[in-house]
Amino acid sequence: MSDLSLTVACWNYDRTRALMDGRVPIEGCDPRFLALGPEEVFFRAFRHGEFDVSELSFSSYLMATARGTCPYVAIPVFISRAFRHSGIYIRTDRGIGAPADLKGRLVGVPEYQVTAAVWIRGVLQHEYGLQPSDVEWRSGGIEDPGRHEKMPIELPDDVTIEAIGEGKTLSAMLEAGEIDALVTPRAPSCFDRGAAHVGRLFPDFRTLERAWFEKTGIFPIMHVIGIRKELAKAEPWLGVSLMKAFEASKRLAYADLREVAALKATLPWVTQEYRETVALMGADYWPYGIEANRPTLDAFLKYHHEQGLSPAPAKLEGIFLASAMETVKV
Repeated sequence: MSDLSLTVACWNYDRTRALMDGRVPIEGCDPRFLALGPEEVFFRAFRHGEFDVSELSFSSYLMATARGTCPYVAIPVFISRAFRHSGIYIRTDRGIGAPADLKGRLVGVPEYQVTAAVWIRGVLQHEYGLQPSDVEWRSGGIEDPGRHEKMPIELPDDVTIEAIGEGKTLSAMLEAGEIDALVTPRAPSCFDRGAAHVGRLFPDFRTLERAWFEKTGIFPIMHVIGIRKELAKAEPWLGVSLMKAFEASKRLAYADLREVAALKATLPWVTQEYRETVALMGADYWPYGIEANRPTLDAFLKYHHEQGLSPAPAKLEGIFLASAMETVKV
């Protein structure tokens, strides 16, 4: 019997590279990988269900699943994660020195429902007391005009959001002073260019993120891996095969970071960074599966519901493939 042919779409991360170059096989499968950036993968996956296995925005996945419109079922492979205190950019000439100073301000966001924005609003609300309704939101493309929400959203009555004008971008608006702040997973080009009066709300974000992790145990999840529902149903073994393969590929990425004889990453102190991360977060600091991620999952599901993006707090059993939620122990 021939192996199952699979089209797998995800970005070329160090933790997926051993899958893409064939060092790690997927049991029972003949995969073809498409190394596509997240925005393109999400658009094509949610609009057209183009891929057998796909990287998915966690927030978009939750919304589509709650509405019964998602073509995918997720496995707990958290392929993208990032702390997000760094993702708040401000006008430095507006007297904004703390989250409370954002109250009443115009704040840009590429899409209200993007996962990074959910995390940032959750942190601002629960750590600093700034409610989503305390600011006026403006949505649109960070660098390209014409970006819109991938799916319709219905927000609480006290949350104000408007699309920016046609032909406008959030980066240009921040640089011109047309908005006061920007919440985004990507650094806007105006910041990267060192534009005048553009900076971060939290310049020392790393110290804050480390302290927040020590306090909460949360390492924010951005993206999950989804399997087309009909395929998961027809091939019930597939979820576990994928879990094992993604886990094996991640272990090889860890090994590369530990290599000291000849550095495999183009950073001079990468091994020291790795050791410091392990000391803070544990040997498997980028865990897959459910149990090691419960604080993070619980927090995100809470934030998602509080912000009006989920009609009710989601249950883990309803959002992850049952066969991939447990692993065998010997």
